[in-house]
Amino acid sequence: MVTQIVRTSILSYKSNGPQVFAYLPVRRKWQRETLLGWLQNRLMTTSKRVQDRSTTKRVQDLEIVTEKWKIVSKVKAVMEILNEEPETIIPVRNLERHRIKINLPKPHKISDFLRKSPKLFELYKDQRGLLWCGMTKEAEDLVEEEGRLIEEHSDKVAEYVTRCLMMSVDRRLRSDKIANFRRDFGLPVDFRDRWVHRYPELFKVVKLVDEVSYLELVSWNPDWAITELEKRVLGVSESSNHQPGMLSLSFPLRFPSNYKKVYRHREKIDHFQKRSYLSPYADAKGLTAGSLEFDKRAVAIMHELLSFTLEKRLVTDHLTHFRTEFVMPQKLMRLLLKHMGIFYVSERGKRFSVFLTEAYEGQELIEKCPLVVWKEKLLSLVGYREKKKKILTFGDLSDLEDSGLIESSSEHENISMHFGHEDTMVGVEDALLADNDEMNIGEIGLAGWNSEKS
Repeated sequence: MVTQIVRTSILSYKSNGPQVFAYLPVRRKWQRETLLGWLQNRLMTTSKRVQDRSTTKRVQDLEIVTEKWKIVSKVKAVMEILNEEPETIIPVRNLERHRIKINLPKPHKISDFLRKSPKLFELYKDQRGLLWCGMTKEAEDLVEEEGRLIEEHSDKVAEYVTRCLMMSVDRRLRSDKIANFRRDFGLPVDFRDRWVHRYPELFKVVKLVDEVSYLELVSWNPDWAITELEKRVLGVSESSNHQPGMLSLSFPLRFPSNYKKVYRHREKIDHFQKRSYLSPYADAKGLTAGSLEFDKRAVAIMHELLSFTLEKRLVTDHLTHFRTEFVMPQKLMRLLLKHMGIFYVSERGKRFSVFLTEAYEGQELIEKCPLVVWKEKLLSLVGYREKKKKILTFGDLSDLEDSGLIESSSEHENISMHFGHEDTMVGVEDALLADNDEMNIGEIGLAGWNSEKS
């Protein structure tokens, strides 16, 4: 009888039927409340999963930004691997060992991926027919430029790492966890080996009983115990006597343009914005998990961490690694989705990314540091629109040398790739990974959303 009543009730809510029916085995509900009350409760409950999020809550501009940086991340990983080689060249088959670092899943071929960026990578075959990969002169210049920019950015990122230590409960963090932020913060490749020892006045490397390396705070700087939000809203920059405590600041909000239901939650939003919370730099050991102050402080910490990053964006996995150290809730994703006006979670790819919405105007980052400008320059060199010919072999190079078309001392610098089989780009990822597709970064927006709609 109960089953029949429920089935009849569900028919009147066809769009939400599957979600309601999935909860029928929970018998305790029947004992605590009436059937009608239970159904109303379930039908009004919103999902906490990113995949089930309404399309009106998606920000297409930020989804496109995610696709762009995914391309840059893959290309940059290959450049780092090549730069570590003695002659900056490597057999393509040896790159198979670095699939995880490049983030290029099978069955996609690494050679096909490299051929999509002829302005950055050169391919040629030796006498045995073995395919080799190297960087073009343009790519080598970019690597040198990035090294200079990272060196110039070193003092600033040392401040950010120190402030992360100041926010942690025990004033120390595992080195391997900080290494997850390497690209996001602009840390050098030798972060764990050399860079951590360059600022002994700020932090030091220690090993505890578990023999795991930690980075520990050496000295507390009161000027750095001021959040980025305080600097922006209150205009506070330096204060030698500053003591972090309770704050009552509102976070900047930016909702999707097609999301028209903000007014329904206006009262809750206003209540949250007016709520006082403990500064991320204050001692949080006494906070009660799940309390209102606890949640808002967690939002403040995530806001602070995202403000430290180059692109004001982080992979959500990296945030969850610090839940204990920064005293944040276990269900961090729910908190990010709940405060969609402050954060935006992109579901593109296997790993989700969270954005600080106030930092973006459409697809553009409002404040770009030199390293972000460098990445945009790198992105502009990805892609091709030429005819595909064969890959030059060792014999072809010898003929070119004999004819005086290239200099014998140039090694592999002037070996170029030629392409054909023009095709249109169906999707951003496919454009990098498919064999016969064209790539045009200018069309990335249209292509990305055509693929999503399909």
